[in-house]
Amino acid sequence: MTLPGIAMTDPVGRDGAPLVVLGPSLGTSTILWEDVVPVLAAEYRVAAWDLPGHGASSAAVEAFSVADLADAVADAIRRLDADRVRYAGVSLGGAVGLTLALRHPELLVRAAIVASGAQLGEPSGWHERAAQVRGQSTSSVIIGSAQRWFAPGSIERRPGLSGRLLHALQDADDESYALCCEALADYDVRAELGAITTPVLAAWGEYDAVAPEAKAIEIAEGVAHGSIAEVKDAAHLPPAEQPSASAEVLLRFFREER
Repeated sequence: MTLPGIAMTDPVGRDGAPLVVLGPSLGTSTILWEDVVPVLAAEYRVAAWDLPGHGASSAAVEAFSVADLADAVADAIRRLDADRVRYAGVSLGGAVGLTLALRHPELLVRAAIVASGAQLGEPSGWHERAAQVRGQSTSSVIIGSAQRWFAPGSIERRPGLSGRLLHALQDADDESYALCCEALADYDVRAELGAITTPVLAAWGEYDAVAPEAKAIEIAEGVAHGSIAEVKDAAHLPPAEQPSASAEVLLRFFREER
């Protein structure tokens, strides 16, 4: 099959520096990372990618898996002619990060898996959401998404960015969003964590009900070289809710030597 279409931004940051690649959460776009990028770009080159039908990516025309997304990201990294990269992804972007570590370990120096897990949600719930969006559009999931995405006070603290993220959800292609849901329904790498030798950081937001601390601990204890970190006063979108704290967590991890 043809790899799903993802758009990768041109790298920004210090010329010749190692590359950091940032991955999105379902329903978001590169907006999710925009306040973290300048901090990372002081030390690294930084690129971010969009899911099919989200942000700058073209709409999906056929079903795909999380493994297919990981292959597409690996292909985009290779086209940047980069050496091994540091990766950070949120939720579905984090699932892609774990899958990259399984399928393309030669591309990764380190992988930060943020607000994510080796398995997420129940398959029936993902299939129900896919059907809802196909029937009623992504507008129908805005309220539920806002409740999952943001910790108490996050929207009030950062109203502009929060509003833009919710508009990005509304603007996402309905079928592409539904196909992402179906990819998550089939995603489960819990039994494969032991094969991951890339150093992995599993980070979670203090108020995240989608991917709470237990999901991070499961990853960190399952991989060969795992660690954990909590982002305070955040729920499911730490880079948008707490960009300074999220950047600090990532920089500390990316600077480490194994």
